[in-house]
Amino acid sequence: MTYKTNPTRTFRKAAVVVVLMFSFSLHSAAQAPGQSQRTPAEIEWEAQQKKAAEKAANEKRQQDLKKDTDKLLQLATELKQYVDKTDEHTLSVDVIKKAEEIEKLAHSVKEKMKGPY
Repeated sequence: MTYKTNPTRTFRKAAVVVVLMFSFSLHSAAQAPGQSQRTPAEIEWEAQQKKAAEKAANEKRQQDLKKDTDKLLQLATELKQYVDKTDEHTLSVDVIKKAEEIEKLAHSVKEKMKGPY
């Protein structure tokens, strides 16, 4: 009795075997003993690093808020000066642009104040 083999079927079987072997090796490598266990010192160090990063981010956010609010005050003062120079029949394009710039900056300040909580 002769056996006829289909090359496509043989290739599929071989591919399935290779994929299964590869997935099992990845699974067993991911669960290597001792690899996922961390020492208390490592856990403490990671916690300190995370806290330091959060503190640095908050300090940066605070600096950005101060800079933006100073800019907001400057823009509001300029807007008031522009409005004081106009009368009831004249509205300058500069006034509108300044108001839009203030609006964008105020929105940015509001979002930064919310922070990453």
